[in-house]
Amino acid sequence: MSDNSIKFPMRTPLGRVRNLGSAKGGTHHWWMQRVTSIALLPLTLWFVFSAASLAGHSFEATQAWIARPFNAVLLLATIGLSFYHAAIGVQVVIEDYTRGELARQGGILAVKALCWILALMAGLAVLRIAV
Repeated sequence: MSDNSIKFPMRTPLGRVRNLGSAKGGTHHWWMQRVTSIALLPLTLWFVFSAASLAGHSFEATQAWIARPFNAVLLLATIGLSFYHAAIGVQVVIEDYTRGELARQGGILAVKALCWILALMAGLAVLRIAV
């Protein structure tokens, strides 16, 4: 019995010449997206119910709520994880749908910078009230 199967290489000829293979870098982003989404589930539920319970309260009452250490820590965790999760998600979209290396790298840099700046501003606002 003869073996009629033909083995086709999985890489293109240009990829073989350049010795390009899998970067093996997407798994980390995939896992971090899942981990942050799971962590954000209870944090988001806590935040939504807490914000709803503060409806109709005064500004001072809201500040007092943020100043409690438990609420401040959970709020900081929600802020940090939300912006990190958003940055990872938008980075994947940019990597998948942007043409040109310069546009891709510029878009990723802009998204990361924007998320860092906004997370820092929100975190500092919480810390200013809490401390």
